[in-house]
Amino acid sequence: MNVIANTWMWLGFSVFLVVALSVDTFLLDKKHARAHESIRVALYWSLTWIACALIFNVLLWAYLYMTTNPLAAEEISLDFLTGYLIEKSLSIDNLFAFYLIFHQFQVPNAYQQRVFSYGVWSAIVLRLLLILFGTWLIKDFHWILYLFGIFLLLTGIKMLFAVHEEKNLLTSRTFLWLKRHIRITDTLHGQNFFVAKNGLLYATPLLIVLIFIEISDLLFAFDSIPAIFAITTDPFIVWTSNIFAILGLRAMYFLLSGMVTRLHLLKYGIAIILVFVGAKMLIAPWITIPVELSLCVIAAILLLFTGLSLYFKRK
Repeated sequence: MNVIANTWMWLGFSVFLVVALSVDTFLLDKKHARAHESIRVALYWSLTWIACALIFNVLLWAYLYMTTNPLAAEEISLDFLTGYLIEKSLSIDNLFAFYLIFHQFQVPNAYQQRVFSYGVWSAIVLRLLLILFGTWLIKDFHWILYLFGIFLLLTGIKMLFAVHEEKNLLTSRTFLWLKRHIRITDTLHGQNFFVAKNGLLYATPLLIVLIFIEISDLLFAFDSIPAIFAITTDPFIVWTSNIFAILGLRAMYFLLSGMVTRLHLLKYGIAIILVFVGAKMLIAPWITIPVELSLCVIAAILLLFTGLSLYFKRK
C-alpha cells in the first residue's frame, strides 16, 4: 500500500480541518445564519470550498514534485482530484436524502443549520473510522477490494432500475420504533432537541430529523468509502478527498435544495458512476484503467446527466 504523507502533513491538515469546520459551524451560524438561505451566498461559499480543494491539490502536487518526482506528483494529484470528484458526486446524492427528510418533517431553513452542524462533525468522525477500518482490511486482506467492487456494481445497478418513489418517513419502521421508545413532542420547539414538559423530558421532532440524517449519512458512507478505494489506497488521499467533499456540504445543500426537482436524472448518472467504479475494481488484475480516463469519464457522466435533467423537465 502506497503512503505518501508524513506526520507533519497529517498534523497540518488536521489543523486546517479544525479551522475550516469552526468557520463553517460557528462563524457562519452566528454572523450569517440567514445567508445560507440566499442562493447567491450559498453559491459563493460552495465555490470557496471547491477552490480550497483545488488549492490543496496544487500544494500537494508542488510538495510531491520537490520531494519525489514529477511522475509521482502528477499521479497522486490526479488520484486526489478523481477521488474528490467521486466523493462530491456521492455527497450530492446524499443531499437529495437530506432534502426529503427536512421536507417531510417540515423543518424551516433556520433550524436546519443546527442539524447540519452536528451532522457534518459526526460525518467526519464516521468516515475517519471507516477509512481506518478499510485501510486495515485492504492491508491484510487485499482481496476485499473485489468485494467492494461487487458491492458498488450491484448498488449502481439497483439504483438504475429502482423505482424512485418518495418514501413516507412518518410511517417508516425507524420512526415508529422511535415513537415507541422515546417521548416525542408533536411540534418543533425552536432549535431545541429536548424540552421539559410536566416534569418529563421530551425529544422534539428536530432530534428525530438529526437521527434520520445520521442514518442517511451512514448508509451513504458505505458507498463512498469503497468507491474512493477504487482510485487509491493511500489513507491520506482517501481521507483528504472525503473531507473536502464534506466541507461546504451545508452551503451546497441550500444551493441545490431549490433545484432538487430539476436534477431528477442526476441519480441515474451517479448510479452509472458506481457501476463504472465497481467494474474498474473487478477488472483491475487484467485491465488497468488510467486515472486520467477515470476522471474524464466521471466528469462527463456528471455533466451529461446534469444537462439532461435541466433540459428534460420532470413531468
